[in-house]
Amino acid sequence: MTKLLILLVLVLAILAVAQLARVYELTSKLRGKREEDISPADNRMNATLWWVFMVVYYAFFFWLMWAYGDKMLPVAASEHGVALDALLNFNWVILFIVFFITNTLLFWFAGKYAYRADRKAYYYAHNNKLELVWTVVPAAFLAVIIIFGLRTWQDITGPASPDALQVELYAKQFDWTARYPGEDGILGATDFRLINGDNPLGIVTKESITKRLAELAADKAEIDSTLHHAILPDGKVDELHAQMAKIDRQAARIVNLRTMMEQDMAEKGDASAYAHGADDVVIKEFHLPLRKEVNLLIRSRDVIHSAYIPHMRAQMNAVPGMTTSFKMVPTISTDSMRLVMKDEAFDFILLCNKICGASHYNMQMPLVVEEQGTYDAWYAEARKKPFQAPPMAAAPAPPAAAPTADSTSTTVDSTATAALKP
Repeated sequence: MTKLLILLVLVLAILAVAQLARVYELTSKLRGKREEDISPADNRMNATLWWVFMVVYYAFFFWLMWAYGDKMLPVAASEHGVALDALLNFNWVILFIVFFITNTLLFWFAGKYAYRADRKAYYYAHNNKLELVWTVVPAAFLAVIIIFGLRTWQDITGPASPDALQVELYAKQFDWTARYPGEDGILGATDFRLINGDNPLGIVTKESITKRLAELAADKAEIDSTLHHAILPDGKVDELHAQMAKIDRQAARIVNLRTMMEQDMAEKGDASAYAHGADDVVIKEFHLPLRKEVNLLIRSRDVIHSAYIPHMRAQMNAVPGMTTSFKMVPTISTDSMRLVMKDEAFDFILLCNKICGASHYNMQMPLVVEEQGTYDAWYAEARKKPFQAPPMAAAPAPPAAAPTADSTSTTVDSTATAALKP
C-alpha cells in the first residue's frame, strides 16, 4: 500500500509541474511576451552562473584528485614500468595544461560575452595566421608524444639479452603453469601432439614420444577389441572406425616428429632444442630473481589468454599455436613491496586479462620476486623434481598382441606401428 501511495504522489507531482508550466505559458501570452524572449536580467544571471560553475567544477576536480589519488597505479616494480609511468605522466601533464586552458576560456567567454541588445558579435571569417598556430602547435605536441612513446615502446619490446633468464608461462582454461630450464639452462622443444596427463606442456623427448605412441596403440587396441567383441549398430561401428583412422593420423604425425627430432639432433647436437627438454622444471609456482632480466615465453593450449602482471606493467597475449614473449627486469622484491603497500599479505599476481570462459576470474598465480640467493635456493629445490616422462603403463590385452611396458625402444615402436594398422 505504501508503494502505491508513493507512486500516486509522484504522478500528482509530475502533473502539478506540467500544469504550472502550462499556466506560465498562458500568462506569458497574456502579457504579450514571446517564449524566445529572454530578459537582460536572465542573461546576466546565466553569465554569472557560468563563472560560479567554473569555480565549483574546478573545486570538484581537485577534490577528486585528493580523495582518489591513492587509487591510481601503485609504484612500478620493473625497469620498463618506471619508463612507462614516465611516459604516462608526461601525457597527463600535457592533458592537465590543455584541460585548464580550454575550460577556463570556455567558461570565461560564455560569461563575459553574454547577449546584450546593444552589442553585436564581430564576424571574423578567416585568418591564416591563426589557422597556422592552432595547427602547428598541436602537431608539435603530438610529434613529441609520438617520438617519446615510440622510443619507450622500442625499449620495452626489443629483444632480450642472450643471458636473460628464460621462463615459460603456459595458459589453459583456467590456470597457469610455469616451466624453467634445467641444469643446461635451455628450455626444450614442445609439441601439442604429445600433451597428456603426464606431459601437460607437450615437452618433446624420446621417452615422451615413445609413451605417446604406446598410448595411441593402446587406444586403438581397445577400440579394435570393442569392434570384435561387441554387437554394435552400424552408426556406432562407423564412428569407431573413424576414431581408429584419427588415431592412425595422430601416430603418423608423431612418428614424423620423432624423425625430425632425430635429424635435428644429428645435425646440431647440443644446439638442438630437442636435446634440452628432459630436465625442464614444470611447476605450479612462479618465482623470479630480483634485478635480473627475464624473458617470459607465453603460450596457450586452448583459447586466447593474456599474461598480465599489473605491478610489473607487463601484459602479453597468449595465443594458441604460437609463442609470444615479454622481457622485463624486476626491481622491487615481494617483501619490499609489502612494506611499500603496507600489506603483509601482498603478492604480485599473474592474471589472465582476456575473458576466456566461465572461470576466467579465477585464473591467477602468485609471483614471488626475491633476492638472487633466495631464488637460487628455491630453484635448487624445484630442480629436484625435473620433468621426466613416467614409465609406460602396460596396455590392456586385446585378442591381438599389444605393446608392453618393458619392451625396448625398437620393439615398442614396431609393436605400436603394427597395432595402429587397420
